[in-house]
Amino acid sequence: MSRPVEHSSHGHSHGLVDDSIKRSREGLRAVVLSLFILGVTAAIQVVIYLASGSVALLADLIHNVGDALTAVPLGIAFLLRSARAERGAGLWVVGAIFVSACVAGYEAITRIVDPVAPDHLLALTAAGVLGYAGNMLAARVRTRAGERLDSPALIADGHHARADAYVSLAVVASAAVVAVGLPIADPLIGLAITLVILRITWQSWTTVRTGHHRH
Repeated sequence: MSRPVEHSSHGHSHGLVDDSIKRSREGLRAVVLSLFILGVTAAIQVVIYLASGSVALLADLIHNVGDALTAVPLGIAFLLRSARAERGAGLWVVGAIFVSACVAGYEAITRIVDPVAPDHLLALTAAGVLGYAGNMLAARVRTRAGERLDSPALIADGHHARADAYVSLAVVASAAVVAVGLPIADPLIGLAITLVILRITWQSWTTVRTGHHRH
């Protein structure tokens, strides 16, 4: 007699549990995929930075590494299937963006005081293009999954990655201005990137705090 009742209630509860598990798995899939994309991008950029010494590339690299690491708390939140943990992960994302801005800004100011012109400009240009492509791909993965799952934290991270893609283009601009004989422009562009990162920090904080992601 308990069998039919169990079957009847099972049909309803199973649907709820199944939705929760499906959301968790889809969120984890998006987080892991974007982590892989950004990890590969950052690893290649490290090699190019060591060869070129560009501050603009370093600023972009630091941010890309920080961006990749934000996948960890987001992944844990989806694994736990906890709205509270997901919100906490969103705050972690904001904190990581802010720290990356501080580090990038420090490096840029140091190079303004003690300028060192980057070399291997073709490789530097390639690194900027790579950063753009990697971040745009990660942004698409995060934003689409975040919209499907109604996750402000994941969407904020997606917008963050998309903005990073345009920041990566600044590295290409850095290579161009150094090539025409203006090496001081490299740390100045690094400083400009820092300001952009700070703006992204505020936008991401607003998204996570209010839970609105349509704007």
